[in-house]
Amino acid sequence: MLFTIKVHNAHPSYQFYRSLISLTTRSTASKRLNLRRHYSSETARKVIFSGIQPTGVPHIGNYLGALRQWVRLQEDAEPSTQLLFSIVDLHAITLHQNAEELRQRKRETLAALLAIGLDPERVILFYQSEVAAHANLMWILSCTASVGYLSRMTQWKTKQTQLDNAAALDSDMKSELKLGLLAYPVLQAADILLYRTTHVPIGPDQVQHMEFARKNARIFNTLHGEIFPVPEIILSPAKRVMSLKDPSLKMSKSHKDTDSMILLNDSSSSIQNKFRGALTDSETGGITYDPVNRPGVSNLLSIMASMSDNNNNNNNRGRSIEEIAHHYRDMKILDLKREVAATVDSGLQEIRSRFERLLQPEQGKYLDRVAMEGKEKASRLADESIKNVHRTLGLG
Repeated sequence: MLFTIKVHNAHPSYQFYRSLISLTTRSTASKRLNLRRHYSSETARKVIFSGIQPTGVPHIGNYLGALRQWVRLQEDAEPSTQLLFSIVDLHAITLHQNAEELRQRKRETLAALLAIGLDPERVILFYQSEVAAHANLMWILSCTASVGYLSRMTQWKTKQTQLDNAAALDSDMKSELKLGLLAYPVLQAADILLYRTTHVPIGPDQVQHMEFARKNARIFNTLHGEIFPVPEIILSPAKRVMSLKDPSLKMSKSHKDTDSMILLNDSSSSIQNKFRGALTDSETGGITYDPVNRPGVSNLLSIMASMSDNNNNNNNRGRSIEEIAHHYRDMKILDLKREVAATVDSGLQEIRSRFERLLQPEQGKYLDRVAMEGKEKASRLADESIKNVHRTLGLG
């Protein structure tokens, strides 16, 4: 039911209140217009943001799927483009973490980002937890985020299905469903929108989360004016790197068998041994690229094609996977494994050397300085952004 209040023009204070309301409305509209003008002038600048969880030393799946693209964005972006790459440690604590181990993994991740070629003078490298505005904006976005939408996220549904199956045996398993896992995409959206990001480099498995971030931007803009750019996706062109022990699964640190992955700091002998033990097949008809029927061999060829680009002297540099498969068509699988191992080892040599040097005790102050300067730069941008959001909401 709609209630209306009638105000008679004859009341002596009517004109005064009407003038006051009109003045307040014009003032609010003017402030919002000025805010929009401020934001529209900023929008012309491209802002690229992405993050990586602090799992320690990245594996070649992380590197080829995301991190190498960050370096190329750094090299190819216009000087006016702002690049921010965060070690998203708040996301890591959706699972229980040992405090000392987490600190060490954060440091290793930072060293790895520097070792692959990211330049802290060109990009902003920082720990997510050291910029308080991330959690601040997450709460604000949570107030308009749909629980129904969040519950349809693949990550949540997978966990829920696993626990539903386990609950048949253990009724207490439902308690394993944590709010942090459900709200994870809201924090991810806050990470992105906080810096008025225009472009986000991701892999195919992150598209759903990116669409949620875009949805949050549109909802907020509809309610409060054009505050956030709706970020665009930069989809990684790299093929997914699969596990060496089960090529039906993505290479991941969640796998218990450490031989299923190649870390960026693996030694030459370790790389050789891991590829020698990689699961392939028993076909004797030579080397072919057939991801459906020969996933193990196809994964090796894909890795070789991707890693060949890291070495200017590699004969396979610039060749497609199919061309490489044709080149090695008469080779035995064991010999192919040796070739792939040599290619990967050569491609990681400089990265491995820089990484080991950065983790030497005498380099500790340098890592601390990079982290501190990144925190300060990110915080300045984040504080300005969250203040504008607060003003828009009436919180400041």
